Amino acid sequence: SVCAGGAPSLSYQQLKDLKKTHVLHIDVRERWEIDRFGKIPESINIPLGELVEALQMDPTEFKEQYNQKMPSKSDPVVFSCLAGTRSKQALGFATSLGFS
Repeated sequence: SVCAGGAPSLSYQQLKDLKKTHVLHIDVRERWEIDRFGKIPESINIPLGELVEALQMDPTEFKEQYNQKMPSKSDPVVFSCLAGTRSKQALGFATSLGFS
């Protein structure tokens, strides 16, 4: 399941529908997990340990590092992980940095 702001849990189908509305999907699993279990289409991988730093990067640096436009604090963002624990932590980090 996937963790999102107003909805603690989303199905994969709900996530696919959300992606049609240009939501940024950040997968906070470790890189080895992506290699082993596969990448979710159209997501960007920012391991949880890098997330706070990544969300405070200069937008140019973010684009170079993650090959994606950096989200603004008001852009819709969805976090995912394997079981939901790290995505909830990621949501907490993003909220504490001023993301709505």
